Amino acid sequence: MRDNRPIVGSSLDQTRQIRRTATGLLLAMAGVFVVAEINLDIHPFWGYLHAFAEAAMVGGLADWFAVTALFRHPLGVPIPHTAIIPRKKDRIADTMAQFLRANFLTPSVVARRMRRMNVAANAGEFLVNREGGERSRFMGGGAELAAEVLESLDPERLGLRVRAGLASQLSRIELAPLLGNLLENLIADGRHRPLLDGLIRWAGLTLEDNEEAVREIIRSRANSVLRWTGLDSRISSSVLDGVYRLLAEVLVDPDHPMRGKIDAALIKLATQLKTDPEMQAKVEAVKMDLLENPALADWWMGVWERMRRSLIARARDPNSGLGNDLREALRELGKALQDDPRLQRQINRFARRTAVGMTSRYGAQIVALVSETVKRWDAGTVTDRIEGAVGRDLQFIRINGTLVGGLVGVTLHAITQAF
Repeated sequence: MRDNRPIVGSSLDQTRQIRRTATGLLLAMAGVFVVAEINLDIHPFWGYLHAFAEAAMVGGLADWFAVTALFRHPLGVPIPHTAIIPRKKDRIADTMAQFLRANFLTPSVVARRMRRMNVAANAGEFLVNREGGERSRFMGGGAELAAEVLESLDPERLGLRVRAGLASQLSRIELAPLLGNLLENLIADGRHRPLLDGLIRWAGLTLEDNEEAVREIIRSRANSVLRWTGLDSRISSSVLDGVYRLLAEVLVDPDHPMRGKIDAALIKLATQLKTDPEMQAKVEAVKMDLLENPALADWWMGVWERMRRSLIARARDPNSGLGNDLREALRELGKALQDDPRLQRQINRFARRTAVGMTSRYGAQIVALVSETVKRWDAGTVTDRIEGAVGRDLQFIRINGTLVGGLVGVTLHAITQAF
């Protein structure tokens, strides 16, 4: 399978350029050799130049043959032990995979490397110090991804799954003791008082809005004598005035006896919720009835759909508060990751254990993936990729071989002339 993706295109272009330079240098040495051969008897200088060019050609040709033999047959001639990489690509794949497994994908190596890294601090620095740029692209891409995920999923099926999950979790919770503890804590800290004040105000406003209906109920229950004498209206007004006065007194007086009675009733209710099996059974029955009520299911589906559409719209709106909220939340998270050594230790430990665990579980699969991928490449792809990675340095070897060979040749020529 030939992989023609332009992964190593630029590297191959650089390799071809330096290869032309090495070949040009070899041809230049051949030209110098010819000129020196012609003028060899004119002056001793030409002898040194002749020796340099001759040895440079030998060194350059030898290195050309060695480098070329790695990737292909020199001049297309199938000389034994040439085109080594194409012929041995399967062995190279296995060796590469085993090298990766033995030196990089072992738990001890990964743990040692991860121990030197402060993943939490680096993540915190990224979140705090990167204004715009990469972080903006990160958040924008994350928001768009979230919107696409919410759009791609079946709304009804997702809503049903969420509702089923919530119902399953709620059905396992013993609600009565939980409510009892919550109510007891609210009373102990006095946090129920604003709620009680709100209920008193709500009762007063509700009574005021329905005052005529209450008067009518009182008049309808009065006997004919009271209605004939007109006392029913006075009685209804007295009753309403008394209720208004009671509500006002309870609202403005934090030590009103009625509040004590209400607190006592709430404490009794909290105790029953925690200890009374009969009360707990009633609460559980009400909870299950609510969970199985189709009206509640329809209400939840409507709520979920509104939430889903709102999240999609806010995620795609660059001017919505979602981006600012997300940016501020990420900044606060990054500051916590930078400034809290205990949090850093916990996250770094988690990251290290995760990396080591993944190496232990999936190291063999990663190695197999590398080996199988290289084996699936054809010989041309393997040659192009390896030559793109190291070919430029190999061509420099040709240049160095040409120049070093020339220096060795001129040195030997000088020695022979001296003795």
